[in-house]
Amino acid sequence: MTHAAELPSSSTTPGFLREAGSTARALVAIVRDPLKALPPEVYSEPVVVSRLAGRDRVYLSDPVLIHEALVKNADALGKGEDVRRALGPALGQGLLTADGAHWKWQRQSVAGAFRHDKLLALQPAMIAAARRTSERWRAERAESVDISHEMMRTTFDIIVETMMSGGAGIDVARVERGITDYLAPSGWVFAFGILGAPDWMPYPGRGKAQAAVAFLRSSLASVITARRASGETRQDLVGMLLSAADPETGRTMSDEEMVDNLMTFITAGHETTALGLAWTFHLLAKHPAIEAKVLAEIAAVTGGAPVEAEHIAELAYTRQVFSEAMRLYPPAPIITRTALRDIVLGGRQIAEGTVLYVPIHAVHHHGALWDDPETFDPDRFAPDAAKARHRYAYMPFGAGPRVCIGNLFALMEAVAILAVLLPAHRLARRGASDPEAIMKVTLRPKRSLVMDLEARA
Repeated sequence: MTHAAELPSSSTTPGFLREAGSTARALVAIVRDPLKALPPEVYSEPVVVSRLAGRDRVYLSDPVLIHEALVKNADALGKGEDVRRALGPALGQGLLTADGAHWKWQRQSVAGAFRHDKLLALQPAMIAAARRTSERWRAERAESVDISHEMMRTTFDIIVETMMSGGAGIDVARVERGITDYLAPSGWVFAFGILGAPDWMPYPGRGKAQAAVAFLRSSLASVITARRASGETRQDLVGMLLSAADPETGRTMSDEEMVDNLMTFITAGHETTALGLAWTFHLLAKHPAIEAKVLAEIAAVTGGAPVEAEHIAELAYTRQVFSEAMRLYPPAPIITRTALRDIVLGGRQIAEGTVLYVPIHAVHHHGALWDDPETFDPDRFAPDAAKARHRYAYMPFGAGPRVCIGNLFALMEAVAILAVLLPAHRLARRGASDPEAIMKVTLRPKRSLVMDLEARA
């Protein structure tokens, strides 16, 4: 697709469809799985406009229009009510949920933690965490693993070690359960938000979600309290948050704001990479020839020795495999924005208050953007192929000024984990059918993704 489709001026404009289905049916679908509630035409059309609960909702699957919205009009778009209701109780006004000047100064405050040289220094910790997982599997003589759970545990280990210098004894298992409990009823949260229902409205799982948030935030508050009391100065994320100051006003972050941001990096940071890895292991087990190619690359780069930090950047094909897994299973499958003022998009007026959706899952599976979009093909991300593709046809980390600040961290981490675990362990699928994916803010396996495990010789 080389030209943006114009947004419609009437319901007869080609290239878009206006859905007029039942609001009740749409809300039921959202409660079950917001991803499956998308208008199906977003997978084939450049633009879809639907009207739900009395408000126009615009779905953009055209990379040119996505660029126009998320980059050229970034300052005119806010996170909106969907994000506030779904993530606000846990993340407060942290980097993922804040808007405007408050977002900007927080982003500037933590940017130093994600400079390339800083990330390179973290690679040994990433490799060490993956080795601890490998050693535990061998020590337990595990014959099967829930790979999603195992990757959550591994990436959480990395986040705690690299961003919080050990985390002062955080209960990893409870944190993982807490995140799951919080996200489980997210479909209800989205549906009630669309209806404009009050925040206090009860729904299944609400009490458990609130208890999870209370535990998660109190755990991180204890990390901040302990660091303040120690008087230590460390060059990690906690240290940066403690020393951060707004360049315009000079004010520093409150403890609550620091918890907001630690929650953002704990939940968004480790969850998305873990899910990307879980889907990668599933896909490699399904495609043994591709797995063999990854193993051959790791052996060639390392010379058969254990993986070290200097090897990570050389594992180009391994990185392509992870990128392709995130195309098929984007951890954050939908971006939402709300127009803060009237804007022009695709040659047409978008009114203040209009909700814009970038259905990343649909963009990644769109027949006009990808050949055989359902096929697992890491060669799509070979350098020449990637250059030929529009930048916004692939967005596992979002786009524009609000692109995920940890995207390079996630890629390094994923390659390091794959490079340690794949040569040491063979993971095999159980059953012939593919696991069903479901959106709970992130794109998770609907049921536990259990894989058979065997140590390689």
